[in-house]
Amino acid sequence: MKEILTVINGIPIRRNFVENLPYNPHLKVLLKEKRKARILGEVIFWKKVLAKKFHRIDFDRQRIIGNYIVDFYVKTLGLIIEIDGSSHDEKQVYDRIREEYLESLGLLVFRISDFDVKNSLNIVMKELQDFIIRHYGTTPSSKIL
Repeated sequence: MKEILTVINGIPIRRNFVENLPYNPHLKVLLKEKRKARILGEVIFWKKVLAKKFHRIDFDRQRIIGNYIVDFYVKTLGLIIEIDGSSHDEKQVYDRIREEYLESLGLLVFRISDFDVKNSLNIVMKELQDFIIRHYGTTPSSKIL
């Protein structure tokens, strides 16, 4: 039976904790550098979700999964949030391979642009909310298995 994590707009959201994710300890040094970089779009998003401000959901920032560092991770949902800036413009193939790998672990990836975070944060948060409802929501009357 999957436990309910939260309720969004009256819709229960099921936990989807993915266990035993691979972890490359050699990325710890790079992780510290990325956290210090304080990329504006990531900082803006972080302030919006910090301390369970977004539907009481706990977000981790800069999390190592396998050989990658993801921007944000919701371990109770198995959800990765990636904020794509201009550095991703020439990396479509790399991003696709990376996303396929992460999805092969049972994770979902929600991508948003750095521009949208900076200029339309309320729309971004609504899209994230809708994504969570679509992928993790259950109708209140259905049984949770």
